[in-house]
Amino acid sequence: MTARIGFDEALHLTMAHISALAPVEVSIEKALNRVLAQDLVAAVDAPSADVSLKDGYAIRSSNIESEASERSVSLKLKGLAGAGDGVRLELPGGCAARILTGARLPIGADTVVAEEFVTVTEHHVAIPTDSVQGMNVLPRGTDVSAGTRVLRAGVLLTPGRIGLLAAAGLHRIAAIRIPRVSLVATGNEIRMPGSPLDSGQLYASNLFTLDAWCRQRGMSSTLNIVGDHRTELRGAVEESVATHDAVITSGGAWTGDRDWMARVMDELGWEKIYHRVRLGPGKAAGFGILQGKPVFLLPGGPPSNLLAFLLLALPGLMKLAGHPSPGLVKVPAILSCPVAGHSGWTQAIFGHFDPTGNSAEFRPLEGASRLIKLAEANGLLLIPEERTRIANGESITVQRLA
Repeated sequence: MTARIGFDEALHLTMAHISALAPVEVSIEKALNRVLAQDLVAAVDAPSADVSLKDGYAIRSSNIESEASERSVSLKLKGLAGAGDGVRLELPGGCAARILTGARLPIGADTVVAEEFVTVTEHHVAIPTDSVQGMNVLPRGTDVSAGTRVLRAGVLLTPGRIGLLAAAGLHRIAAIRIPRVSLVATGNEIRMPGSPLDSGQLYASNLFTLDAWCRQRGMSSTLNIVGDHRTELRGAVEESVATHDAVITSGGAWTGDRDWMARVMDELGWEKIYHRVRLGPGKAAGFGILQGKPVFLLPGGPPSNLLAFLLLALPGLMKLAGHPSPGLVKVPAILSCPVAGHSGWTQAIFGHFDPTGNSAEFRPLEGASRLIKLAEANGLLLIPEERTRIANGESITVQRLA
């Protein structure tokens, strides 16, 4: 039997054998959750002119500086400046112009006084003399300055960053291509939800769990169920490798009479990186390269399947997508009760914690239903190989599932 490797080594080997996909050009409205492939420089200033931050009155500050001994100065009203107006007002001395938020300052104006601090009559407006030059004005290029770098290569494109690109005048960008992932479940007993279910059969819950995780990370995935037949499995894997960037199989990863996946991969000539990991649950996990594409073999039991995916396959897929921080987010927590591990093995425990508190308490989930436990868990605790016990109240690191 092939020797099992440690979890840390398995993860290291996974990441060492996967590189980011090539970049593609996309519009920013299709860039969400992609990774930027190159530094980006602003094409325009934002704002493109000095604009008002308030609804109020645009003035020349020199008109009130000469009247500093008075509480206010009366200025003649001269026109209206609105956001997007084609013709820019010109403001003579001794005058004030009504101005709306986002409007360009009239020529000659350098200050905006908010409307709540002035007194307006039919043809004049009283401006407080303590108004400060430049107040309520957003100078040209304050948010974005043309020619300056706005984003570095390798960042994940979030909604805020996409808005920044739009403001910078950038519409099409180079981003890492989104991985296309083939999810293949094996087993004569597996059925798609919505189809009739006979005794001894079950629905493909693993497949839909993995699909949801892929989609949550911005990847595209296809789902397929194949029976425990060597020829069918081989054909499904060959087609998946030809049409996708990565393949994940669910089930058939062990050495049972109908567990064909490892044997099929050997027949297809994959480069086996590892198969069997000292990880509980998830010991049957395997990984290799076939025709330049990463292939992950996951066990079929729901806890083993999900754990092997989250800890080994998902980081690999995220690296394929160029993600700057592959894997689950790690946060500090306090253990609510003692837990036991196994010497020489990495043991995983699904649990629940409240991330809003000052010291989040992690509580291992118990119960007979594996699926309910997985559905309710929002955190994952790993007990490393060198530990056999973690005490109640001990500080721990939890990987977030939600």
